[in-house]
Amino acid sequence: MARKITYRHNIMSIGSLESFLSIKGGYNGDRRDVYFVRALGCGPDTEYKIFAIDKKMAGEMRNKRLFYTRVKSLPRLTSRTDMDFYEKQFKAFQAKKEIFVQNQEGDGRFGSALSDACLEAADRYRHLKKNITESIEKNFIIKLLYWTDCVLGTSLAEWNERGCYKILAEDVQKEQEYLFYYMLTLIGCDVLLLEYRKDIETAAEIKGLSKVLELGEFRSLALPEYRADENEKSGINSGGDAGESEMRRAGGLQQPERIRPTKPVNQPERIRPTKPIQQPERICPAKPIQQPENCPRPQLTEKSFEELARLASSIVMIAVYDRKGSPVATGSGIMIGRAGYILTNNHVTAGGCFFDVRIEDDEKVYRTNEIIKYNSVLDLAVIRIDRCLEPLPIYRGKKSLVRGQKVVAIGSPLGLFNSVSDGIISGFRKIDSVNMIQFTAPISHGSSGGAVLNMQGEVIGISTAGFDEGQNINLAVNYEDIGLFVRGFTD
Repeated sequence: MARKITYRHNIMSIGSLESFLSIKGGYNGDRRDVYFVRALGCGPDTEYKIFAIDKKMAGEMRNKRLFYTRVKSLPRLTSRTDMDFYEKQFKAFQAKKEIFVQNQEGDGRFGSALSDACLEAADRYRHLKKNITESIEKNFIIKLLYWTDCVLGTSLAEWNERGCYKILAEDVQKEQEYLFYYMLTLIGCDVLLLEYRKDIETAAEIKGLSKVLELGEFRSLALPEYRADENEKSGINSGGDAGESEMRRAGGLQQPERIRPTKPVNQPERIRPTKPIQQPERICPAKPIQQPENCPRPQLTEKSFEELARLASSIVMIAVYDRKGSPVATGSGIMIGRAGYILTNNHVTAGGCFFDVRIEDDEKVYRTNEIIKYNSVLDLAVIRIDRCLEPLPIYRGKKSLVRGQKVVAIGSPLGLFNSVSDGIISGFRKIDSVNMIQFTAPISHGSSGGAVLNMQGEVIGISTAGFDEGQNINLAVNYEDIGLFVRGFTD
């Protein structure tokens, strides 16, 4: 069994960007010194210094002295093949075995260090977010492994505990991303977070994992994406040499030619500005309800359109914000779990830094950056807010849906909160291997993530796409895929 490596953080003070890049942590007796720093604000020449650092570090990589990269943003995992690989690693993690990434599968010492690093990051996350489910933990661990592959790339092929790895990361505001960069220090990386716009908002004990470097006032920086020259790519060898990270770019689902996604739309002027978030007095625990094996499913009666319209209180409007805090789009979402779980489309959340959720007849605005789960092929995502919810039931009947069946759609088209429309199921389509319900209830841009209900008030689909050249020809992901996707979140 490989000997355990221990890591000691920030034993020397860092007084400048240059000192962070020049200092190298010692290695003695299976103990490695590493650095984790938050650089707050900007000085008058911060941009110039970062460009100079990029150039200097590229030269150091060329001479195989270290590994360096600057990360503008972390990617989303979309490849099914990649997902299968990381799910296999998660099972190994649960079994307390060594785990690996795709760029490093052979070194037991690395596998042991990575397992320990993921375990500590997961423990920190569990302490930060109380009562997280296995599904939430699984998605967090998979993100850690995927991001490790993306950021460190082929340099991992010849990883060694004595190598020098320097990483700058821009504007890190999400707690999962912050803990990912902390995790990288537990496999031997020195990480500096360029928090030039504002500091991350999280618990003091989590902030305390990194040391603060004051650079100046908070403001925006327009830094281009870092790209080392192609001839500078190399791997880290046993003497501590370094190479460039190859950021893997996973492709997402391509939309059919004549189909347009019901993309979230720009925030209309009439929507009120967000108010400070009030924390709820208590959060409902996410405990699944155990049903007896042979318990008959209760028969639901058909509701009137007026009764179905009242279910709009379980449909939310989602405002999407970029890294600068500006509203860029709106979409819809469906309450699926009492403990704050909301189902929406992946294309609603993609590209957003955080989200404001509005609920009918509730003056509060609930802000969150928690994307619990997503699937770009099905175009589904689950986010969570700190509030007890009244979820809608997902249709699980044995009777198949049929053409001509009446449906009701509820969403927020063009930012018009919780609009209700009726129609019928007009067909069933398979788009890029995904089973879709075609329906006639009118929807518009911004309805993405809204509910398609049967006349019993059950969710049979989630509004996803429509045809530009057709009238009331709209598509929804069906209840079977939804049911599998949200398993573990409903109660």
